[in-house]
Amino acid sequence: MRTALLQSSGRPGSVTENLKVLDEAAGRAAAAGAGLLAAPEMFLTGYAIGDDIARLAEPADGDSADAIAEIATRHGLALAYGYPERDGDAVFNSAQLISADGTRLANYRKTHLFGCFERDHFTPGGQQVVQAELNGLTVGLLICYDVEFPENVRAHALAGTDLLVVPTAQMHPFQFVAESMIPVRAFENQMYVAYVNRVGQEGEFEFVGLSVLAGPDGVARARAGRAEQLVLADADPAFLAASREHNPYLKDRRPGLYGSLV
Repeated sequence: MRTALLQSSGRPGSVTENLKVLDEAAGRAAAAGAGLLAAPEMFLTGYAIGDDIARLAEPADGDSADAIAEIATRHGLALAYGYPERDGDAVFNSAQLISADGTRLANYRKTHLFGCFERDHFTPGGQQVVQAELNGLTVGLLICYDVEFPENVRAHALAGTDLLVVPTAQMHPFQFVAESMIPVRAFENQMYVAYVNRVGQEGEFEFVGLSVLAGPDGVARARAGRAEQLVLADADPAFLAASREHNPYLKDRRPGLYGSLV
């Protein structure tokens, strides 16, 4: 499945403008043959928007989800995007996957909140593995800091995730995550990892870009620079199956030795 990564911070504070940015990128991605377009963490509203996070938060089936479903249907590709999700009094840092026919396939709430900013504005999610079937692949969702915990990615591997989509807001000086950690996560867990970042200065944060789609061989299939960019690469089920056949990591595990980890 050709997968497009929209490296952009959009227009922080404006849902309307961010929907326009997503729509335009979806058109370009679809024209290039993509079956999935992934946008960064909190793309719908912006990340460093303070108390506007709570004001702009919406239910998973809210008006913006309907608008994004319409974009997906019109362009004929699936969309994954980050947004602040309201559920009663709680606000979650969430990511949602919507299919090319407008169906809401999966909604994930970030489980590992990073720093005081996120802990001040969000409630942590409680479900580690969220997946959906899409174009012959099992697609899983994590958000940013979540992927830096090896337990999370291994849980996805054991649950059969083929393509792990990770909307992120990864900032300076932690660019080694995009440069080094993500390809290693893909290799050690035998999956594709699509890590799609914000870019540029936003409030107190400097987002570093460097979005990457890494394969199960640890090789980057596509990598963005440090500007707004749309990059595309293929997540190939046949290559994934062959890689899993030859890589022994998951087969050689000895879970009986790992009790001390929890």
